[in-house]
Amino acid sequence: MALAPGESSETFIREVDENLRRSQAEDFFKRWGAAIIAGVVLLLLASAAFLWWREHQADVAQKNSEELSDIIGDIGAGQTKDVPQRLDAIAEDGNSSYRALAILTKAALALQTGNRAAAIEEYRKVRQDSGLPEQYRNVALVRLTALEFDSLKPEEVISRLQELAKPGNPWFGSAGEMTAMAMLKQNRRAEAGRMFGSIAGDKQVPQSLRSRAVQIAGTLGVDATAQLPMAQQQ
Repeated sequence: MALAPGESSETFIREVDENLRRSQAEDFFKRWGAAIIAGVVLLLLASAAFLWWREHQADVAQKNSEELSDIIGDIGAGQTKDVPQRLDAIAEDGNSSYRALAILTKAALALQTGNRAAAIEEYRKVRQDSGLPEQYRNVALVRLTALEFDSLKPEEVISRLQELAKPGNPWFGSAGEMTAMAMLKQNRRAEAGRMFGSIAGDKQVPQSLRSRAVQIAGTLGVDATAQLPMAQQQ
């Protein structure tokens, strides 16, 4: 059965349109096909590399975690002969967190063996390394300032610890106490007393430090006994 003129025209146009699309598609792939395939291959390679890297990082982290645990055990047992070298290996190969932990452990070991200068050097490494997580750099700052306290000017101590010596900060107890002691060196007794009072009232601060803060605050005319648990007030 013959098609109506209108139907024949529509069929012809549709066929021409399909042929045109096919031709355009062929031209497109002739021109860009190789680039598209190369892009897909690169994407697959990048995805595979990322998965390998992530798995490799997890393996390295697990290895460093186990090694650091073993090192701490050896330090506790007094077997420290090769510990510094093992810690250096973790610091070189580990991620930023394990690098910081390794250096901080090395600093603590130096203190344990009476090498104060070496400990200061290691704490400085952590503090000055902007690539390390802030919490570890803050640990190093507090420990470093404690070791250097007697050789620092009071204003240096206060400036160093300014951001940490605030209620609610995890390091408020230690940083606040050193700040208050530096204030006493400057004869700023009233401010030091208020700082000790704040330390006594911060429940996040270790109880032993809060008790000491109450005693010192009392000598400065600040009664902070109400900040302690009832049992310690009696």
